[in-house]
Amino acid sequence: QVQLVESGGGLVQPAGSLRLSCAASGATFSIYAMRWYRQAPGKEPELVAAISSGGGSTNYADSVKGRFTISRNNTKNTVYLQMNSLKPEDTGVYYCNTDGSWGQETQVTVSS
Repeated sequence: QVQLVESGGGLVQPAGSLRLSCAASGATFSIYAMRWYRQAPGKEPELVAAISSGGGSTNYADSVKGRFTISRNNTKNTVYLQMNSLKPEDTGVYYCNTDGSWGQETQVTVSS
């Protein structure tokens, strides 16, 4: 089973940027598709972005298309979520995920 540890959350002003990282260990990272989820206060979890095991295929929620970019470095066993043009509605806890494994949450707050 893969162990996942996120980092990079924080407080940012609207229109700002953050990059989340998710470091994996305990299994062969390069065979796993990876996903980022988020959950806003009072809302259901939302799949934000996904990337295939080799990185050649990505998918995004409509709410973040054109603003967020998911990428991965299989040499470093890490998946990233670059978040640009952040909006207050992007506020929430973010999680990385792969089959059977979840990281701990990292808080993203977009506020002036």
